[in-house]
Amino acid sequence: MEKNWSELTTDQKQEAMFQSWLSPQGIKYKDEKAEKAYKERATRIKDAIQLKKTPDRVPVFPIIGFFPAFYSGMTPRDAMYDYDRLSNAWKRYVLEFEPDAHLGIAIPTPGRVFDILDYTLYSWPGHGVSERHSYQYNEGEYMKADEYDAFIQDPHYYFTVTYLPRIFKALKPFSALPNFANIQEIVFVGPNILPFGMPEVQNAFKALFEAGSEALKWIGYVGAFNNEMTAAGFPNFFGGFSKAPFDTLGDTLRGTRGIMTDIYRRPEKLLKALDAITPLMINMGVSAAKAAGNPIVFIPLHKGADGFMSDEQFKTFYWPSFRKLLIGLIEEGCVPFPWAEGGYNSRLEVIRDIPKGKVIYGFDMTDMAKAKEILGDVACIGGNVPLSLLQIGTPQDVKDYIKNLIKVAGKNGGFILMNGAAIDDAKPENVKAMINAAKEFGVYR
Repeated sequence: MEKNWSELTTDQKQEAMFQSWLSPQGIKYKDEKAEKAYKERATRIKDAIQLKKTPDRVPVFPIIGFFPAFYSGMTPRDAMYDYDRLSNAWKRYVLEFEPDAHLGIAIPTPGRVFDILDYTLYSWPGHGVSERHSYQYNEGEYMKADEYDAFIQDPHYYFTVTYLPRIFKALKPFSALPNFANIQEIVFVGPNILPFGMPEVQNAFKALFEAGSEALKWIGYVGAFNNEMTAAGFPNFFGGFSKAPFDTLGDTLRGTRGIMTDIYRRPEKLLKALDAITPLMINMGVSAAKAAGNPIVFIPLHKGADGFMSDEQFKTFYWPSFRKLLIGLIEEGCVPFPWAEGGYNSRLEVIRDIPKGKVIYGFDMTDMAKAKEILGDVACIGGNVPLSLLQIGTPQDVKDYIKNLIKVAGKNGGFILMNGAAIDDAKPENVKAMINAAKEFGVYR
């Protein structure tokens, strides 16, 4: 590029990120047909997002969880521990169902890594839940109410010496680690390096190294899968991941009860903590998207849904830091993809305050006619296919629902057909009907 990245406009950065996704480096396509199909699929999604051009048809992107595992006769636990079977099952899903994009094989995260570190934040298949079930979050206050000041002052150090030792039992000795910002002069070196000589600290690092080796093995399969699917003509929808700052604090640190009481008992501390963590969440999404050469950053939304808080609380505590995250990602050429779990009917007017053609809003149980009316001129929308329909409906039920959904939400483009919640154990014929319905009813004439 003739200009340095910092000299580019937001539009130029987004276009550069999209071009990287449209023309991935180092890929040898299976044949000319696969190359053509890849560019058509990626362009279809790009056009839906940017609202500049109506796509040739509605893109379809099923958001899957462990569905490929069930489809291939595996359990979720198998997918988390057997990387060969994991990769083969996900390949089978993509090649047989032919969605416009896939989401890689990163959802079945490596269970062996969790075993080594003795992870406590989640239960996972075969470790706290049935081998046939998905993850289960273990709610708790992993940051105490009186620790706000420590977190606000130095989030990085707080995560290292307080949070990680609480969620990984193998890293409990990290609570003795020094703050490297204190090592400024010769007299500070010895006292601050001392903890690294402690046997328990060294054992914690050994566990971390072992887990890192296992994660490196797993990521090799992830990368090989992505390259193989690209060569076959299927883009990966996601380039990165981040979370709304309120959800990061509420899901990961304070817990639901903790953060909801903080709104009333310590609102100033909460707002300062949200400001402190927002740059970290921006960097998380930007760095991953740039590394992947894919602008789309997935952001699951949890505690901002209808009923979790009042409209005024949403405008005060949730939206300002969430919007800063969206704008921070957009300014670096990324496309935020907030996925609003639950309903967002009461939030639509607020969340439309974004630049045009820069965001995908995915919805679970939101009124899509209302979402299209309020957001359709500023953002691409998607979602709303009920998981219950895919689990217990018939293929005709699925086709009828999607035909109507496309009429409502797909007018003039700016719509991606997606389900409202991740698909685990659904009827394969219904998932196929969902994909085929987009190709049958989603053509713009």
